This record gives sequence, C-alpha cells and structure tokens, in this order.
Amino acid sequence: MPSTSLRSTLDSLASSFASEVLHAIRAASLDELLTETSGGARRGPGRPRATVSAAPRAAARRPPGRLARRSPEEIAKTLGLIVAAVKAKPMRAEQIRQVLKLDKRELPRVLAEGLKTKKLKSKGQKRATTYSVP
Repeated sequence: MPSTSLRSTLDSLASSFASEVLHAIRAASLDELLTETSGGARRGPGRPRATVSAAPRAAARRPPGRLARRSPEEIAKTLGLIVAAVKAKPMRAEQIRQVLKLDKRELPRVLAEGLKTKKLKSKGQKRATTYSVP
C-alpha cells in the first residue's frame, strides 16, 4: 500500500509542476520566450568553438583537397630550389619540405621529375630515402 501513496504523491507533484510551467510560459512575453529559446549564448554538446589563441594556428593551415594544377615551369622552378638546397648536403623529403616550406602534396611530383631528368639521385627506401645531386 505504501507504493500507491508514493505514486499518488509523485503524480500530484508532477501535475502541479507541469501546470506551474505552463502558467509561467503563458505569463512571459514573446520576446522573453524567443531570447530563451534562440540559444545564442549557449552551445549544446559537441566540439567547443575555437579560442582566440587557436585562430593563428588555424589560419596557417593549408586548405584541404587537391592542389591547383601546376605548369611545367612552376615544377621546374621548384625543382631548381630543391636541387640548390640538396647541393649543400643530402636531405630526406621531410627535411627538404621544412627548409623550403613546401606543401607535402607538391613534393612527390617534383622529386619524381628530378629523378626522371637525373637532376637528383636517391638512396634508401620509403621515408629513409635521401636525395642528393649526382
């Protein structure tokens, strides 16, 4: 029997709560309701917005996706820069990219062109490949 009295107490509390909420909503103005439900200041769950300190780092990133088509002259110019950098000392592709501040997506084509035209020679495999001038 105690469960029925508990149930009836909870039912009466729930109905009085619901009626009070409806009374408060009806008494509020339309502007108050719109500002409360717009969510302009509040954010739901998920990834938080970027902070001011993260903005410069985000601006430095390159856009995702494919690179713009490069002309043979642009590839030759980049290859010339790579040959000049590698003349000083043999380097891996990562080092070349860091020294010349190139995008990692444009390096394979230029290195392949340098190997094909014999302006560069390679030694090693995969990431351990070292490029030098013959």
